[in-house]
This record gives sequence, structure tokens and C-alpha cells, in this order.
Amino acid sequence: MTEETPRSSPENPWPVRVVSQKIGSWIARLGWIWVDGQVAQITRRPGSNVVFITLRDPSADLSLSVTTNRDVLDLGAPALADGARILVHAKPEFYPARGSLSLRADEVRQVGLGELLARLEQLKKLLAAEGLFDPRRKRRLPFLPGRIGLITGRASAAERDVLMNTGRRWPAVDFRVINVAVQGTSAVPQMIDAISVLDRDPTIDVIVLARGGGSTEDLLPFSDEALCRAVFACTTPVVSAIGHETDAPLVDYVADVRASTPTDVAKRIVPDLAEEIRVIAQARARMWRTVSGLVDREQHRLDSLCSRPVLARPEVIVDTRAAEVGSLTARAEVVFGHRLDGADRDIAHTTARLRALSPQATLDRGYAIVHRAADGQIVRTPDAVAAGDALRIRLAAGDVAASVTEPAAREPAPGAGKTVATDPAAASEPAVNEAVPADTSETGAGEPAPSEAAVAIPADPIAGERSDATAEPAGTTTETTPANGRPRRSAARSKR
Repeated sequence: MTEETPRSSPENPWPVRVVSQKIGSWIARLGWIWVDGQVAQITRRPGSNVVFITLRDPSADLSLSVTTNRDVLDLGAPALADGARILVHAKPEFYPARGSLSLRADEVRQVGLGELLARLEQLKKLLAAEGLFDPRRKRRLPFLPGRIGLITGRASAAERDVLMNTGRRWPAVDFRVINVAVQGTSAVPQMIDAISVLDRDPTIDVIVLARGGGSTEDLLPFSDEALCRAVFACTTPVVSAIGHETDAPLVDYVADVRASTPTDVAKRIVPDLAEEIRVIAQARARMWRTVSGLVDREQHRLDSLCSRPVLARPEVIVDTRAAEVGSLTARAEVVFGHRLDGADRDIAHTTARLRALSPQATLDRGYAIVHRAADGQIVRTPDAVAAGDALRIRLAAGDVAASVTEPAAREPAPGAGKTVATDPAAASEPAVNEAVPADTSETGAGEPAPSEAAVAIPADPIAGERSDATAEPAGTTTETTPANGRPRRSAARSKR
């Protein structure tokens, strides 16, 4: 029939009957299949052997109609009720008259608890292998959430437990409650939608999924694969509080935190205000004791320090140091005085020795030093000068100029001199040679006695006291010109 029908087109469209026939033929190719589902509705018409069952997918909002014989149903599932899980061996059929699809079953099996648990265990291994149960991806709950999203049954005991116990622990807690079906065919889709709504709410810090206790069949929606994946994909931390402590649906393994009961969930999501106040009071008491103890220890330490003599009478140490300084000062004065006296004596002795050895002292005793005016050489012998040579005689109080007028004859004895004529001199030069003393005396109008004045020319000025000093020989006549300009004659003689 399909091959004989031409391809449809705007000019040659297919009638409805042809489309229905083609759909029926395509569905008939599927053959007999096994279908797993949950009974949403079962209808037994009195006086009829046909039973109508609405079979629903547990994880999606999809359903199919199943028709079977009463004898087949009584043989495979005699106590079948709404919400039960069944397996049917059926063949899809399309009814062209109504345009509906249904399954015609020739065998119906009610899924037992053992088979359900086996399927859940298989699903558990699959989800664990995909990493949905990995503890490393679980998120920590906030210490004090600002707002909590609660998904639970309407007016259920779980809702009352969560709200009452949480408010008792933290009265200022804020909830956003979404009531959904927690069992039956519509439970999974409603819970998935509620999780999606709360996850998109930026004010929600924690999502709580709560349900009271029940049988394993009643808790099957919380082991649904679609619900587990929705909880895993949620970006907000999720707390699971399903059934009793012994119940362990798969959503408990996927959730970030598992509470054993709806009553226990309050301890997981909010702190206890009374406990926090007590902890704060204890911390404050410990801090007060610690600070008080520290202050007491420091006060005791300060008191101990203040009781010491150095702080009780601080002037004592100053007085002690002042006495030590005075004693040391007195000792220093005595020592320095003795040293200064000794130094003065040493200086006096040294000065006396220096004065005794000084050429000036020799000059002060009456000696003189004769220099040639031309070259400044010291005259030591009469042969060193000639008549008319200008001389310079260094005395104790100054210099006088002189000239040789008549050289004296050399005597055999050392120290012979020459007769010189002198001119007055005003310049003063340092004494560099030792001279013999010249004894002079004034006669009459200031003229010296010829036999008393003498000028000696020693060989070494420093050794003026030596007996071998060279002096002008006796009888040498010199003419001197003193500062008043009048010439004065004197007789030179040798001093031993």
C-alpha cells in the first residue's frame, strides 16, 4: 500500500486516512517490547474483560495507555494499585479512528522490592562512576545563611519540623517554601522544577529537600536519576533530609550535606543562638581572666620595681655618684698638683742649665763675638783681619761696628789680637759664638781706660768658659764708636 501511494505534494496531498494508515504501519514495525513504568491510573470496567492502565514515566511527564485482559492482569499483578511499578510485555498499536496510540499487553509483572533495590544499586554504581558522589565537589554550607529554600510536601510534618526547629535555634531565619508532591507520578518533575526555581534565586543560600518517613516504594522518587542529576547541577548547596536515619535514597549521596531526619536538618543549616551566646560569654570570660591576670602580673611587677631603693629613693644613687666624683676630683687635684710641682722644678732646673750653657749668658758675663762686616765670618785669630777691615762686635745688649786701625804683632802665645778701629752699630744679630768678657771702665768724660777694655775672639762660641778660648792679645788697641758717636779707645786683654 505504501509503495502504491504516490509522494504527497500540494497538488496531490494525502488524506487523513492515508496518514493514519502509514503511522499505524510504521508503529506496527516496532513489534513486541518490554516497557517499565509507574501506574498512574487503573480502570476496571464492570462486565468487561478489558482493563485500562495509564503507564507513566517516573522521570518525565509522559504517559501511555495500556490495555490488557483482566485474566492477564490478575495472573501477573492481582493487587495492582496506583503508583506501583510494573513491567508489561506489549505491542504498540495506533487506532486510526481516534488517532491515539496505546500498548496492548499480553503480560504484566509487578516489580518487586528486590528487583527495585537491584535497579537502584545498578543506578548507584553508574552515578558513582560519573562522579556525582565525589566528596571533593561537595560545598560547605554558610555559617549563617541569609535565606533558606525549602522543598517539601504541603502541610507535611517534615515542613513543620524544619520550620519549627530552625526558628527555635535561630529566630531570625528566613525561609522560601515551595510545596510539591513528594511521592507519586508527578513528584519528580515538580521537585526538579522547584530546585531550578530556587537555584536561580540570588537570595537563597541553602536549598533543603525534605520529606518524612515512608516505605521504599514511597521514597523511590528521591532515587530517581533525573532528580539526582538536577541536584548535582545545582550551584546552590543542597541539604537532603529524606525519611528516617535508616533510609538512604540516592539523592542523599548527591547532596552536599545529608541530614538524618527533617528535625536534624535545623542543626545543619543554622547555629544555635543560645549556644552561640554561651560560647561568646565563655570566650569573654576567658578573655577577661586573661587580661585581668596579665594586668595583675604587670602591676605586681611594677610594685616590685618601685619598691627597689633605686626607684624608691632615686637621689641615693646620685649622691653616691656625686661623692665618688668628689673623691676622684680631690685625688686628681692632689696628683696633678704633685705632677705640676715636679714639672715646675724640672723646668726650673732645665732652664737654669740652659741659661748656664746659653751663648747669651756668656755674653752677659762680659764676653763679645767679633765678625767681619764683609762676609760675616767670626774672627778667631789676628791674621784673619787686616788694617782697615770693618768689624762687627756682638755684645750682650747689642752690636757695635768697629774697624781695624793697627794690626797687632803676633805673639807666640795663642789668643793674640789686633788693634781695630770701631764704628757705632745699631743692628742686632743673634749670638752664635762664645766671646770673652771685656772689662771696661769710664774715665773723665766717658773714655775707657786703655788697660781695662778687651775683646776676645773664641774658637767656639758655646765653649766660652773653656781655658783654650782665643782672645785678642794684650796690648792690642781698638777704636770703638759708641751710640753717642764719640770714639772710645780701650785696651784688649786676654781672659783665661
